[in-house]
Amino acid sequence: MEPIDILTYMGIAMAGCALIMFFMVLIQVARRIMNLLISTTPTIIPKPIEIPKTKSKEIKQKRRTEYMSKEASEGITFNDIFMFMIAVPLVLLWVGFAGFVIHSGLNKPEVLANIEAYTTLIAILGGPALLIIKDALDVWKQEQAEKTAFYKTKAQAVIDYNDATQKQSQMIEAKAQEQEHKMESKK
Repeated sequence: MEPIDILTYMGIAMAGCALIMFFMVLIQVARRIMNLLISTTPTIIPKPIEIPKTKSKEIKQKRRTEYMSKEASEGITFNDIFMFMIAVPLVLLWVGFAGFVIHSGLNKPEVLANIEAYTTLIAILGGPALLIIKDALDVWKQEQAEKTAFYKTKAQAVIDYNDATQKQSQMIEAKAQEQEHKMESKK
């Protein structure tokens, strides 16, 4: 099998993966639109029916954080679609083709005869792929820096809370001892 045939098959496979991802994104967008339409549709509340009282069940109230997590969730953005439709397949194609050329070059001398053409193709795919990888790493570094800052803030808050709790308990003990001394001196 020639390297060009394998490259064609890899391209077809990547296009198929991109098509599958496109349909997955499309389905998610349709679900969100349907949920939005359903949640904004006014509902008619029927007149309550009198039911004889029995044991009342406790209704679990949702915590504030559950509401916040739903509100804070972001939808699918153009950048998400771009990453899954273009960036991910491009990087995978670049890495796969480079690995294929290296493997074929070690086993077949005819690949070494056309190595300049293959390296040119690797370079053409590699330029955008490297920029995408660099941006992804920058985003990852930023997320890690935010996590580190968050944990530092959280740790400082815990330290401050423990310090305030200790000072408060010392103050309570001092006031209790002072009260005891006053009670003893009055006797």
